[in-house]
Amino acid sequence: MKTIEVHHLTKDYGNKKGIFDLNFSVQKGEVFGFLGPNGAGKTTTIRHLMGFIRPDSGTVTINGMDCFSQHARLQQTLGYLPGEIALFNDMTGTSYLKFMADLKRVKDQTRIKKLMDYFELNPKGPIRKMSKGMKQKLAIICTFMSDPNIIILDEPTSGLDPLMQNRFIELILQAKKNGATILLSSHIFEEVEKSCDRTAIIRNGRLVTIENMNSLAQKKKKTYTVTFADQQAAQKFALDPSLPIQKVSNNQVLLSVNGAPGEILQKIGACHPVDMDIKTQTLEELFLHYYDEEVTP
Repeated sequence: MKTIEVHHLTKDYGNKKGIFDLNFSVQKGEVFGFLGPNGAGKTTTIRHLMGFIRPDSGTVTINGMDCFSQHARLQQTLGYLPGEIALFNDMTGTSYLKFMADLKRVKDQTRIKKLMDYFELNPKGPIRKMSKGMKQKLAIICTFMSDPNIIILDEPTSGLDPLMQNRFIELILQAKKNGATILLSSHIFEEVEKSCDRTAIIRNGRLVTIENMNSLAQKKKKTYTVTFADQQAAQKFALDPSLPIQKVSNNQVLLSVNGAPGEILQKIGACHPVDMDIKTQTLEELFLHYYDEEVTP
């Protein structure tokens, strides 16, 4: 069942700025990544989902409701974390959380207290004196306090330290386990890799591809650097035409391996190397070609 549907969405600001003919959908209970560099069109797309912008053409719906004409109704149930947080600086964190809880009609404070403990946030001080990380935690708690079943996140870990970034990913995975549908916009590959089921890649306002994260993981290459006792042994090993040899340098042989390495490891072991180093291609390296200016969407 599709919860979020985007069909031929276009918003042209001129000078090749905007988003153009976007098509994607997010299934119920899915964590869907929206990955691209800053300025690629991620926030513009999310503003359409939130009903802040009317599209030039195309449609955007959540649970079958038009995101622009029915935005007030939709926003009552959505969890939304904007990329640029605007808080009331004259308020304390405590009073702001109470204000947002009243706005969202959250009467039970239990979940709010659990989230504060989870993110190690003491909200008593004035917001204007809070660090960016504290403000981000405050915004995250506001997003999740009502336990929404549809969550839209725009660069959600901005300003968080690595420990809190990991905790946020765990929060995402728990929300998914509880049945939430989540759209996560990010330019951080690791964040997307750890949390998403599928990921859309956007470049210059155009959708380049949508990848299943499980199948993508299987496409990752491994580079084996095999070290032999001497140059002669390395050259002898490299004569095997069935091996994916990338480079031979002195007593070292580099192999680029896709898929299961069982047979290759057996051949390496049979030649008695003195050492072997394995490097797995990162998601970032795998995706880099999508950002190449020569790639045609």
